[in-house]
Amino acid sequence: MISGANSEFYGDGVDDVGTVINPLTLAGQIHGGVAQGAGQVLMEQVVYEPESGQLLTASFMDYGMPRADDMCAFETEENPVPTKTNPLGVKGAGEAGNVGALAAIMNAVVDALAPLGIKPGKFLPPDKLIAILAAR
Repeated sequence: MISGANSEFYGDGVDDVGTVINPLTLAGQIHGGVAQGAGQVLMEQVVYEPESGQLLTASFMDYGMPRADDMCAFETEENPVPTKTNPLGVKGAGEAGNVGALAAIMNAVVDALAPLGIKPGKFLPPDKLIAILAAR
């Protein structure tokens, strides 16, 4: 049965955030970024009403957003290379997990569908994936 549900995936993330001040909050930032990247590929979709252009997915109630039970466990590591541009040597980490996760997950989906001759678009929420597979 085609459900469009995501099966568990595993990944490692290594980021250079400069000097690490608090490893626990850094890991949380990276985990949240990975979840955001997964959500952008697999769940979120901006929808506009065709006639008026009114945004139909204007709140978190209107589209899927990853939650803890949608994600699997994964490891994070730091590769601290302190910057010389500030006394603490710190760099930003807010979007660290998102950037790599979005591309890695989308490429995994593209690779999984390639043997079927399917070239997906930008976003693949479950209903869109089911429609693509059913049309095949």
